[in-house]
Amino acid sequence: MRGHVTPTGVERTFRDDELIVSKTDPTGRITYANELFVQLSGYTREELMGAAHSIIRHPDMPRAIFKLLWDTIASGQEIFAFVKNLSKNGDHYWVLAHVTPTLGEDGHLIGYHSNRRTADRGVVATLTPIYAAMCETERRQGRTAGFDASLACLTSGLQARHLAYDDLVFGSAS
Repeated sequence: MRGHVTPTGVERTFRDDELIVSKTDPTGRITYANELFVQLSGYTREELMGAAHSIIRHPDMPRAIFKLLWDTIASGQEIFAFVKNLSKNGDHYWVLAHVTPTLGEDGHLIGYHSNRRTADRGVVATLTPIYAAMCETERRQGRTAGFDASLACLTSGLQARHLAYDDLVFGSAS
């Protein structure tokens, strides 16, 4: 669906009182997108419906963050993560994503629900060089071996700043 999109370096923003909402099926295909998601992504609703949610994955995002996200929600838990998304025209926007599994009446997984808020600028400034180091680690070590090394890079980068990822999430989400 998505061809190669070249990042422009231009950041899109949205208000602190706005919320991006999307839902996917269990494989990550978009089944619902609110108007703000459509607007920021730059895709039409028709282009988004049925597309893989990764359609908005920015190349500056470490794959290990998404592996951690998918592993967490696949285990039935929720996760909070800071994500840099890519719009159709190459612009980007940062979010604090809260992703949860959605269960049907019978208790079985039927999809995922994600609410995204504006990302705290201080957190973005902290994470940008760490995410860049993670991406470089993944490029150097390859897809599979790079995941563990990339996550170790996240941990060490945060420890060097005397931070934990959850402290960033919950300190800025309040």
